[in-house]
Amino acid sequence: MSSKKLLFLISLLITLTSLYAQPMMGPVGHLNIFSENGDKFYLMLNGEQINDEPQSNLRVEDLNQPYYSARIRFEDGKLKEITRNDLMITDGDGTYMDVTYKIRRDRNKKSKVRMNYFSSVPVRPDFIPPSNMHVIHYGQPRPPMQGQGVNANVNVGGLNFDVRVTDRNNPGNIGMPGNQQGMGQGQQPMRPRCNGIQAMSAANFGTALATVKNQSFDETKLSTAKQIAGGNCLNVGQIMQIAELFGFEENKLDFAMFAYDYCVEPAQYFRLNNIFNFSANVEKLNQHIRSRQQ
Repeated sequence: MSSKKLLFLISLLITLTSLYAQPMMGPVGHLNIFSENGDKFYLMLNGEQINDEPQSNLRVEDLNQPYYSARIRFEDGKLKEITRNDLMITDGDGTYMDVTYKIRRDRNKKSKVRMNYFSSVPVRPDFIPPSNMHVIHYGQPRPPMQGQGVNANVNVGGLNFDVRVTDRNNPGNIGMPGNQQGMGQGQQPMRPRCNGIQAMSAANFGTALATVKNQSFDETKLSTAKQIAGGNCLNVGQIMQIAELFGFEENKLDFAMFAYDYCVEPAQYFRLNNIFNFSANVEKLNQHIRSRQQ
């Protein structure tokens, strides 16, 4: 391979990578807002509208101010707007956090809604949002849809280089020569996302467990539990404690299957077999686990 061809390849890779690079200027926090009842809303931060389409589960990343003035307007015009002048993104020590707020309807006045602090965890650069969460990067162009990016095949000196560059929420690869890539097409094995990561702290989990327990209906408990699992990492014991709160076994199974991706010790997941009364549900869970390990 000539030096000119090699320099051309390096220049091309750097150019493609820079298209989706998002440099971080100083510490930042992230904001999650979800509606317990599934009410869709528009969010404004410091007078700027964040989402063009109404969402019921919204995440805003890369916030670099400790407090924001927020206004929430609902798609359902019968619901009253929510205004907060002190939406906090940091903890008491000024450390930027990954903060979650929950919207819920007033039990006495159905047209009145409240937004309350739900939880906060340290910022994790490897956070992978659940499928029902809409993510927006504050102050940045909207990210491409899942699977989109820049793809190219470069032939230099008789070697084919497969190049794929995507945004940081959908990591791709800058390839080795095509005939050396075992996975091909950017495919990745389907493994739990939290394997080996520290589980949710006992204090935070206690608050989360109480929140699930306080929901009146099994379906609401399930949606709340998925929100918690999708934004954190849990050990098997924590997943079992949440699953035991459901009155219907089908909801236990639904949550156990969902939470597998967020388990820090997937090798111990067999312990969840004990929460089921029907062997058919044990087999369904085991089939799901096998499919995720392929």
